[in-house]
Amino acid sequence: MNAGICKVKLHLLESRSLKEKRRTVKSIISRLRNQYNISIAEVDDQDLWQLVTLGIACVSNHNQHVDEILSKVISFITNNYPELEIIDHEIEILSGP
Repeated sequence: MNAGICKVKLHLLESRSLKEKRRTVKSIISRLRNQYNISIAEVDDQDLWQLVTLGIACVSNHNQHVDEILSKVISFITNNYPELEIIDHEIEILSGP
């Protein structure tokens, strides 16, 4: 079993309130969960209205598949949310027996 963990830090360029941020984050989380069958949650910066930190997890039998899914998630965010800027992202793949 192989697990991939990704931490993505986003800057919401057009957000003017926590309410707008929550609406955008909820949309992103829902779309990614449905599209890629991943676990995803906002893990930091909940009180900041222009920053979002998402934690994403994926499990598969193959390292390559995990890396592919997490890379596609980053591309999906970039291509479908022009109002967001990816400040930083980290991908870690854990291999198990």
